[in-house]
Amino acid sequence: MTPRHWLSSLLTLTLGSLLAQTTFPYNGVYDQREGYYAFTGATVHVSSERVLENATLVIRNGKVESVNAGGAGPQGAVPVELNGKHIYPSFIEVYGSYGMPEVKESRGSWNSPPQLESETEGAYAWNQALRPETDASALFTIDTKAAKALREAGFGTVSTHHPDGISRGTAAVVTLAEERENEVLLERNVAHHLSFDKGSSQQNYPNSRMGAIALLRQTYIDADWYGAKRREEANLSLDAWAELQDMPQIFAVDDWQDALRADQVGDEFGKQYIIKGSGDEYQRLDALKETGATFILPLTFPKTYDVSDPFAADLISIAQLRHWERAPGNVAAVAAAGIPFVITADGLEKPTDLHEAMRKAVKAGADSKVILAALTTGPAELLGIADRVGTLEEGMLANFIITDKDPFTEKATVYQNWVQGHPFELKPIQQVDLASGYDITVGGETFTAEVTGDPGSQKMKVTTAGDTTARDVTFSESGGVVTFQFRPGEKGGYYRVNATPDGEGYAGTGRDPEGNPITFTAKPRAATGADDADDDEKDDEDEPTEYKGRLTYPNIAYGLTELPQAERVLFRNATVWTGEDDGILQETDVLIDGGKISQVGQGLPDRGATVIDATGMHLTAGIIDEHSHIALLDVNESSESSTAEVRMRDVVDAVDENIYRQLAGGVTTSQLLHGSANPIGGQSALVKFRWGATPEEMLFEGADPFIKFALGENVKQANWGDANRVRYPQTRMGVEQIFENYFSRAEEYGRAMKAGDDIRRDLELETLLEILNEERFITCHSYQQGEINMLMELAERHDFRVNTFTHILEGYKVADKMAEHGAAGSTFSDWWAYKFEVNEAIPYNGALMHEQGVVTAFNSDDAEMARRLNQEAGKAVLFGGVSEEEAWKFVTLNPAKMLHIDDRVGSIKAGKDADLVLWNDNPLSIYARAERTYVDGKEYFNREDNEARRAELETERNALIQASLNDKNQGGKTQSPRGNSRRLLHCDSVNN
Repeated sequence: MTPRHWLSSLLTLTLGSLLAQTTFPYNGVYDQREGYYAFTGATVHVSSERVLENATLVIRNGKVESVNAGGAGPQGAVPVELNGKHIYPSFIEVYGSYGMPEVKESRGSWNSPPQLESETEGAYAWNQALRPETDASALFTIDTKAAKALREAGFGTVSTHHPDGISRGTAAVVTLAEERENEVLLERNVAHHLSFDKGSSQQNYPNSRMGAIALLRQTYIDADWYGAKRREEANLSLDAWAELQDMPQIFAVDDWQDALRADQVGDEFGKQYIIKGSGDEYQRLDALKETGATFILPLTFPKTYDVSDPFAADLISIAQLRHWERAPGNVAAVAAAGIPFVITADGLEKPTDLHEAMRKAVKAGADSKVILAALTTGPAELLGIADRVGTLEEGMLANFIITDKDPFTEKATVYQNWVQGHPFELKPIQQVDLASGYDITVGGETFTAEVTGDPGSQKMKVTTAGDTTARDVTFSESGGVVTFQFRPGEKGGYYRVNATPDGEGYAGTGRDPEGNPITFTAKPRAATGADDADDDEKDDEDEPTEYKGRLTYPNIAYGLTELPQAERVLFRNATVWTGEDDGILQETDVLIDGGKISQVGQGLPDRGATVIDATGMHLTAGIIDEHSHIALLDVNESSESSTAEVRMRDVVDAVDENIYRQLAGGVTTSQLLHGSANPIGGQSALVKFRWGATPEEMLFEGADPFIKFALGENVKQANWGDANRVRYPQTRMGVEQIFENYFSRAEEYGRAMKAGDDIRRDLELETLLEILNEERFITCHSYQQGEINMLMELAERHDFRVNTFTHILEGYKVADKMAEHGAAGSTFSDWWAYKFEVNEAIPYNGALMHEQGVVTAFNSDDAEMARRLNQEAGKAVLFGGVSEEEAWKFVTLNPAKMLHIDDRVGSIKAGKDADLVLWNDNPLSIYARAERTYVDGKEYFNREDNEARRAELETERNALIQASLNDKNQGGKTQSPRGNSRRLLHCDSVNN
């Protein structure tokens, strides 16, 4: 029986196989037919590793009964001839939301007041973004339109979940058959899904990535405590959370840095997440491999940028162009790195885009067998359903697709997708496949035919020698006979012809426009130049990808192709600003080795070191910025008055170009602070500017932990609008009460812990207790003297000290009290009158605090200002007559003292870290430039190399633009140029 004639009967014959053995009653005469079929003559890809030529696949009752090379089908089975066709296991979507209700925002507008509490009804979690009780199997309903689209892409099975919230509950595995939900639901509770995105929740907390991480960490802790002893509440969410901890844990992330963040959470609580990646994994394969995670890779590749307009093209960054070029190679790169992965169609505009994306991935170096496994056996094993789907071995579900060729390397046609033994026709299995052109003779007339398109969607036009106007030809196939119909001129009747294959052409008979009998022949024309060009293009497609862009660390402008190594370097004959008792030394040598300062003196032997002639130049310790907000994803978790549990280290962004810019200005260390949106902010991150490192590698090892507090207008939400009159405090008096309340609670918490009481671990109170125990130290955003006095007095009542007041623009009024209290002051050099509470700031503030014995520093609080902190230090000489040597300490040794790292950095002394800057002039001068910047003895900035790199970037950029133009001209889909400039964060930056 030919495929053309048995499809309609199959739809009837297989009906019983899906309905058998169910608890539902049957209305009518029960149909017990078993769907018994033998598919012969096809190449059967039983799995990615087992392929049988000219094979026979036998299915019965919705399952594979046998698959063998050669041979006829068994007696009683309906034979299906598929000579020349391919059979593959249907794909498995490992990260789907098929059949789930739409995720809708519950409420809210731009001027809505903040929602402080969960609006979820029932005994559930305190936070609306936690939904572990969500059961996808209970929400699932068959969606025939979505099922059809997924089947057309080759899928037969989907792991579906409700993609809403941080904890999204459990996934269910369903097939894409269209019977009752009871019959297509294969497995419940196959995985727990998580993310950093709070989804539809309008609850204010969390409104930052660090808040989402803190919420996850506290939830793990709460679940353990709640599970051990329930205490005074019932919490259905925590009950559900406990039940899903032994399932596979799938965590969705936005980029490779997010993958590392998720893995750190998992490591803390003994969870190995499966990471649903973003497609940029190729940028940091070494770090991602160390996570030990299996990745779910999307095949979402950026469209080509339309760079036809040379000025609009300037909007696109080199990072965007590089990712456009390399994204299709991500699968190959991940596979080559030995990182286990599966593939998802999630993120594609439509599921059928998967086929083109697969071919792009193969062209970019991926193995087609590996991609097949990543869509079949890999997901099946990951979800624990490999005993039912993923291969066409005996006993597996009869889920398979029938194609005309290999869909991973060629533009294939998927004819049918069988799901649980039920056939779904996608395209007629017998289609007309015409040549690119024909010479047609019909009824004594001759025509020239041109054919375009692919089989199944081809179009034919004819012309005559006397009339070059092309006329459309309609054609169709039935039972091996092709019917052609066309009109030779603008007016008149039609030629109608039935033809059958004749060699490489067609021959037949029909009627002319007057109804007279005619004969018909169509002979293929010789290949044209255009055809040759098409062949050349296909040859080009087979060639391996040669990248025009570079892969750097980080993969943006001025990234490094190789990470620097600590070297033995001798700076010869420099003016050395030691920052120590030796002061400023003329014509002095400094030797660094193994990342440390080895010697300081004159006439030092080089002993194999690289010698840098520093004659006429100045060598200083690297600048330390006590107050910065660069290299962060978020700066404020502004939802509550205290967010001591959040950590800036969780949102360090190692791909911020401002790191490199500040290295070019001599900055080597920076304290990345929480903003000033609440009285008690988040824990600080102290980093070294190790350009090209991961976020975790940037952290300053062994440094004391700090936390950001804040006073003034921001914390009471002044000028935030009438909608923000909900969160306490709204006055400066209330700010003091917040501090008093939280430290009193922290003292109670500490007493309970000391007594050995079985209490719930609280990350927020734990952090505040560290302050009381002098294990964590405060940097406090401050302006007015009254509040500064208040916080010092409150600290003394609770027997601790405020380490640093930052901004401190009225510090000159209370400098004596600060010195007595032991507080340092990190201020601006000459900012004033930029808002009401700084109206009494003066540029002499730094000098006056210094004069009173306060450890004084100048900070940036600004990405641009940090590039010239050396000049800011010079203003202490101008405003207040501070000596040059002491003024330089305002940006080196003094901030090091504030941060308790002066034993490591901040001055030039044997044994300290080799964080050094070589300047062409006095570093306080406006003419000074950092020529070389070292961190841990590694050169991260070299001005001469920077100029060469700039030229290389221009060359690379032009090559990528030319590649974009070439891809567009070859028919590639395009997108308009759009920049992705970074949002610069400040103290008051808040996420909506």
